[in-house]
Amino acid sequence: MAIAACFNNPSFSLPRRTATASSRLSNRPAASLLHLRLSIPATSTTNTTPISSILPLFQSRIQRPIFVPFSGGGYIDSGSNHNNSGGGGGGEGGGGGGDDASDKNREEAFLVLAQAGRALESLPKDLAAAVEAGRIPGAVVSKFLELEKSPLLRWLLQFGGFKERLLADDLFLAKVGMECGVGIFTKTAAEYERRRENFFNEIEIVFCDVVMAILADFMLVYLPAPTVSLRPALATGAGTIANFFHNCPDNAFQVALSGTSYSFLQRTGAIVRNGAKLFAVGTSSSLVGTAVTNCLINARKAVDKDAAGEVETLPILSTSVGYGVYMAVSSNLRYQVLAGVIEQRMLEPLLHQNKIMLSALCFAVRTGNTYLGSLLWVDYARLIGIQ
Repeated sequence: MAIAACFNNPSFSLPRRTATASSRLSNRPAASLLHLRLSIPATSTTNTTPISSILPLFQSRIQRPIFVPFSGGGYIDSGSNHNNSGGGGGGEGGGGGGDDASDKNREEAFLVLAQAGRALESLPKDLAAAVEAGRIPGAVVSKFLELEKSPLLRWLLQFGGFKERLLADDLFLAKVGMECGVGIFTKTAAEYERRRENFFNEIEIVFCDVVMAILADFMLVYLPAPTVSLRPALATGAGTIANFFHNCPDNAFQVALSGTSYSFLQRTGAIVRNGAKLFAVGTSSSLVGTAVTNCLINARKAVDKDAAGEVETLPILSTSVGYGVYMAVSSNLRYQVLAGVIEQRMLEPLLHQNKIMLSALCFAVRTGNTYLGSLLWVDYARLIGIQ
């Protein structure tokens, strides 16, 4: 019909052919015999639509990209929120809130990578898998790219445990230094406060406590620290208990990422799991510290015969188990509250733009917590009769 309209339109005409020309063209294809000369009527160039009404449409197109590259050759359309993975198969139609959060996380993460000029394959395997699964938002990917700029942090990011903790808290390494740096001084001061005139007479016991503290301080910061979980799911043959503790957070009070939530039972499981780990850490560190102390006491007795009746060796097994129980209960709860409530939920939202002030307050709070723990340990040890 469009061709018929063209024939009926007087605005074009067919070129004339002579008889000689017709005989020459008789052997050519029919498609080449028709020559159209179209003339387009002039139209008014006046646009009655004000430009101010369509300018926001162009601005929205500029500010929001049409698509973000997706692994496997597909894309995430930021306008329609459809996920095309490029590998075939049906999409997830009508997903719930969790699916929407995963799509949003995935879109944000790939947008950050696109802006940084990085490919998904350039990330560590566990982080790349979490990005593809939509388990982490773009802010976590952006933080990883920032941490990579430091040679020391880039080396630490090779280890899964450090990576998960640094992504959740970029001051984690500073807090480890705070804890280990002030631990020896605060614990020594607490020992002197409790023992006073017997401080030097019981110097071997004091030394034992300080050695145990140095060995345990790192784990007290490491284990209860909030994390960005990058652990893959367990195998299908794993037991119910293993799956339950695997899905528990590392800190019972930590803030859940977008698209992630923890039940009350899972948060309680975090306390139980960390308590078991800290019991093992406390018991093993106490074994080392008590064994060293007993060696020093025996050496002193061999040199000074008068000190033989003044100082007695410590019971290794009962002291070690007692310290393990103390770390599983007292230290576990104090450091869970310190890292998950005081620091992450109270201090960081207020001072996230002032890292110096935030570090100073974290230093003050952790110093007070370490000193309090030393006082509680001395009272607990005397209560159960190991000192």
